[in-house]
Amino acid sequence: MKTNLSDGEWKLMNRLWEDTPLTITQLTAALQEETGWGKHTVITMLSRLEDKGAVHHDGGTPKHYSAILQKEDAAQSETKSFLDKVYGGRLGLMMSAMVDSQTLTQEDIDELTAILENAKEGEK
Repeated sequence: MKTNLSDGEWKLMNRLWEDTPLTITQLTAALQEETGWGKHTVITMLSRLEDKGAVHHDGGTPKHYSAILQKEDAAQSETKSFLDKVYGGRLGLMMSAMVDSQTLTQEDIDELTAILENAKEGEK
């Protein structure tokens, strides 16, 4: 499922991924300090997320909302969108920019090497 989320939608979805199901009141309380959002903003965000197929509610009173969209799927979609938008889909160009802009730790290098080795083995 390809679903692009706004920054605000990510905040709300992160709450639902951490603890689900939640009511509008519970979500508003959980997000209040971080975002300053009131109940009506949370309702609007939930409506948008429902339209995107990312959340659903049980239909009860009060409604309990749960995530349909899996965090891993959202992260993968967001990563691909970013890569396409910023680097024209060229992973090597992104990696080069990252290496040039910061010092990689040995742990980072080992992790990237393992990822590349797994990808190489998957081609066989």
